[in-house]
Amino acid sequence: MSAHATVTVLLAGTGSGDEDWLARVPGRLDTFLSGLPGPLRAGVWAAFGAIDVYAVAHSGRPLAALTPDEREAVLGSLTARPALLPLLDLLKVPVLLAAGTERTPVSPAPPAPDDPPLDCVPAEQWPDRATADAVVVGSGAGGAMAARTLARAGLDVVVLEEGAHHGTASFRRRAPLERFSDLYRDGGATVALGNPPLLLPVGRAVGGTTVVNSGTCYRTPDHVLRRWSERYGFALADGLAARLDEVERTLRVATQPLDVLGANGLLALAGAERLGWRAGPLRRNAPGCKGSCQCVVGCPTGAKQSVQLSVLPEACARGTRIVTGARVTRILVDHERPGTPRAAGVRARRADGSELEILGPLVVTAAGALQTPQLLRRSGLGRHPRLGRNLSVHPATSMAGRFGAPVTSWTGVLQSAAVEELHHQGILIEATASPPGMSSFVLPGLGRALRRELEGADRLAVLGAMIADRPSGRVLGRGRTLVRYDLDPRDGHRLMTAVRAMGRILFAAGAEEVLTGVPRAPRARTLAELDTLLAGLGPRDLHLSAFHPTGTAAAGGDPQRAPADPEGRLRGVRGVLVADASVLPGCPGVNPQLSIMAAALAICESHLGGDRRRFAGAG
Repeated sequence: MSAHATVTVLLAGTGSGDEDWLARVPGRLDTFLSGLPGPLRAGVWAAFGAIDVYAVAHSGRPLAALTPDEREAVLGSLTARPALLPLLDLLKVPVLLAAGTERTPVSPAPPAPDDPPLDCVPAEQWPDRATADAVVVGSGAGGAMAARTLARAGLDVVVLEEGAHHGTASFRRRAPLERFSDLYRDGGATVALGNPPLLLPVGRAVGGTTVVNSGTCYRTPDHVLRRWSERYGFALADGLAARLDEVERTLRVATQPLDVLGANGLLALAGAERLGWRAGPLRRNAPGCKGSCQCVVGCPTGAKQSVQLSVLPEACARGTRIVTGARVTRILVDHERPGTPRAAGVRARRADGSELEILGPLVVTAAGALQTPQLLRRSGLGRHPRLGRNLSVHPATSMAGRFGAPVTSWTGVLQSAAVEELHHQGILIEATASPPGMSSFVLPGLGRALRRELEGADRLAVLGAMIADRPSGRVLGRGRTLVRYDLDPRDGHRLMTAVRAMGRILFAAGAEEVLTGVPRAPRARTLAELDTLLAGLGPRDLHLSAFHPTGTAAAGGDPQRAPADPEGRLRGVRGVLVADASVLPGCPGVNPQLSIMAAALAICESHLGGDRRRFAGAG
């Protein structure tokens, strides 16, 4: 089935007289799907084709040859089969992304200041052989902080980044959906396979996932730091409070003012206040935020202080160079000297398949919790039995409330307010909107019903909930990202508790109905009706995603359980530090950027000798 036929069927197009925006959706859909990995793209088109085959079996003609009423009859027959509903919801996602982008164009962002300069060199222009005092693999939260810390100590540092450098000006020139495939690994389609499968998007660019996160900045909770220290023996946890202070200063973290919060966040606060629940605007690294609601595809105003704006510029001013478009294939190890092997540099591959080497005695792996285990295995450093295990993520789900007046959730801060009433149970609820065409919330229905939902999307307020999980996953393999994750039963119960809590908040705020995101129980008009629906559902019925992978090369005191030692040094080799989310011993229970950066700072300072006064200069 062609993109035009797909859009016409799923969004009840008539083929003539439709709005201009609908006529542009097929082209947008084609472009978006072209950015996905080949097997996934083929699977999507095969599924669309299967709907056409079903139509022929049902009516004797393909969908494109049916009248609008006949198409509705076919769709009604499909939706009457409960087993097909989850698949149909998945197929709606790319169509809704394309439709939302075309139906509600984003207003041009106000002028932004020029980005601070970075010394970025494309891999094609980098020599085949070079040397450095330290090589950092990855330029995200951990890698940027590691590079700055080492550069402050006077080391010659080279950072290798698989993605490209995208400046603020480039975010202003393109629609949000157009940036998606460039800024996310696998076009945002990384999946954790398991029961149930979870979408697990991670960034790939200079600045890593900090370029595409929400800007929410939570300090690591004190009880988490105590657990990391006492239960796991992560020695550096005891000193993270001072490092968190420094990270907050660097990122200019402050509570988000109410004037740009947006109706989505204000409704969440209003609902929580009427329930007597603890809530407030989030602390964010976005001074002067204009409320463009585009954090997840690069801030077009330069307000969000992702690390390519806040940390890497100082590192580069102190001599650090960033090689872009370079996939590190191996950490080089010197086995010739007696005793424990020692790091000798890295080997990386350019886009054209040619290779480069950077030799040096210190390698910091900061490729992220999904990539660091694979890199260590490719390098012959993956023999520890717990490497790649202990994967925590924040399983997450969302709920929307329909209000009598427009909410226009995409105007204001993307992730604006938090309800922390259930945080002691490991449940954090955040008001999370998205730019048009980027919502992770799947509207109910097909055909005319879906079209009506899309046209009323401006009256929806959206909440998201994430839970602190038990480590239930692992990263497999050496090459392409392969993640296995099975939801722990206790975490499934937390998700259901979170869904009911979100419903209570929305109804308390004045919602006329809530949309659950569950295909077979899509809406409830009262809290009692929601309770009845939830009694027949389980966590695997929910529309789930996951964020913030951690723990796959955890630091700790037990050599049998922790691939890295208490100070972040990889066991079994000298000169390799782990300084990204993989080194955290467990789930931090909050958005983890500050935790990752503080841990990377502590690990590098410990390696350099521990005297923080040597490295505390500010540019």
